[in-house]
Amino acid sequence: MSSDTAPEPKGFRFPTAYTILFGLIILAAILTWIVPAGQYERRLNPELNREVPVVGTYRPVEPNQQGLTDIIMAPVRGLYNPDDNKANAIDVALFVLIIGAFINVVATTGAIDAGIRSAMVALRGHEKWMIPVLMGLFAFGGTTFGMAEETLAFYVLLLPIIIAAGYDALTGVSIILLGAGVGVLGSTVNAFATVIASDAAGIPFTNGIILRFIILGLTWLVCVIYVMRYAARVKADPSRSLVYDRKAENEAQFLKPNRVEATHFTLLHKFVLVIFALTFVIMIWGVTSQGWWMGQMTGLFFAAAVLVGLITRPGEEAFIDSFLAGARDLLGVALIIGLARGIVVIMDAGRITDTILHWAEAKVTGLSQAMYINVIYCIEVMLSFFVPSSSGLAVLSMPIVAPTADFASVQRDLVVTAYQSANGLVNLVNPTFAVVMGALAIGRVPYERWLQFTWPLLIILTAIIMVSLSIGAMIT
Repeated sequence: MSSDTAPEPKGFRFPTAYTILFGLIILAAILTWIVPAGQYERRLNPELNREVPVVGTYRPVEPNQQGLTDIIMAPVRGLYNPDDNKANAIDVALFVLIIGAFINVVATTGAIDAGIRSAMVALRGHEKWMIPVLMGLFAFGGTTFGMAEETLAFYVLLLPIIIAAGYDALTGVSIILLGAGVGVLGSTVNAFATVIASDAAGIPFTNGIILRFIILGLTWLVCVIYVMRYAARVKADPSRSLVYDRKAENEAQFLKPNRVEATHFTLLHKFVLVIFALTFVIMIWGVTSQGWWMGQMTGLFFAAAVLVGLITRPGEEAFIDSFLAGARDLLGVALIIGLARGIVVIMDAGRITDTILHWAEAKVTGLSQAMYINVIYCIEVMLSFFVPSSSGLAVLSMPIVAPTADFASVQRDLVVTAYQSANGLVNLVNPTFAVVMGALAIGRVPYERWLQFTWPLLIILTAIIMVSLSIGAMIT
C-alpha cells in the first residue's frame, strides 16, 4: 500500500452508496407528486407463491403523495413494516449479519489463509500453474460469499512470489482481483448478491443456478487463459509489461525477505474448510427440497458458526468477539438493504410503482425474449456504476425489474442472473468500488493501466454473458 501520507486533494468525491440511496428515496418521494398514480390487478402465481401484476389491467387511481415524514420513515419501513409483512427486509438484514459472523469465525481460525498460503507454497517453482489454482480458489470465495474486501490481505503475500517468478505486479493483481471478481460475476450461492436479489424478486435463489454455474465456468476459464497469456508474454519479454516503467520500483518494493510464511495447513484447518463448504451445500439442499428460506438459512449459518467455535475452541470470549466483529463488519450492508428497500416503500405508498411497471410493459412489448433480457442486462450495467453495492443494487432494482419478466414471458431467475453478472462485471473496473482502487494501490498499478489491460477481457466476458442470457431466455 502506498506510503504517501500527503493529504488528499480537495475536490469532487463520488458519494457513498448510503448517500446515493437516500437521495433516491427523496427523488422517489418527489416523483409521487409528478408521476400519475396507478395500479394493476394482481393474481396469485402458484409458482412464485405471491401475487403478480396481470398484463393489461393497469388503471389510474387516486394519488398519495409522499412528504417529509414518509421520507424519514422510509428506511425504517424498508427494514420493518408492520402494515405489510411481505415488504419487510429485517429477515434479510439479520441473515446478512449472521452470515458475516459465520465468515469471520471461519476466517479467524486461519483456515482460509492457511489454505491459500499452502497452495502458494506448494506451487513454488511451478508459478505458471499458480494462476489457475489461485484464481479458482478466489473464484470459489466470490461465488459463495462474495469475497471482495477479504482479498486485500493477500496482495502483499502473493505479489513477491509473482514478481520473483519473473512476472509483474499486474499479473499478481489480476490473479486476485479477476479471480474473486469473476466468482462474484458468476455468483451461485452468494448471499450478498444471488440470495438477496432472488428474495427481492420473489423466487428461490436456486432457480437458474445451472446457468449461473455455466457462466461462472466459462468466464473463469476465459480469465485464466487471458491472465496466463499475458503472464507468459511478460516472462518472455519483460518490456511487454504494462507496468514495465515501474519494474525496478516494484521489485524494490516487493522483493524483500519473503513475507509468505510456510503456514502449516493443519488437519483442523481442512476440517473447518469442509464445514464451510458443506454449510453452503446444506443451504442449497434446504432451499430446494425442504422449503427453507431466510429464517432457516440464518439458523444454519448460526449453527455452523457455533460448530466451528466448538471444534477450534478459541475460548468463549474470543469466539464471541470474532462473531460480533463479523456481524459488525456487515452492519453497513444491512443498513443499505433498509435504505434500498425504502425507495420501494415510497414508490408503493405513492402508488407509482405500477405506473413505472406499466411504462416498462409498453417498452418490452414486442421485444423478443433474448432482446428483453439483454436490455435488462444493459440497464443493470449502468446502474452498477452508481450503486456498486451488490446487495444495495439487488434490493433497489429487483422489485421493479423482476415483474417486467412476467410481461416478456421470461423467467425471473434470468433477471437475477442478468443483474449479478452486470454488477460483477462492472465491479472489475468500477472506480467507485473501494476494492478495485485498494487492490491497485497495493499493487502499485495505475488505474488507466488496469483499464488498458482489462478492456479486451471485458468485451469477451460481456459477449459470454449476453449469449448465455439469450440462450437461457430462448429455452425457458
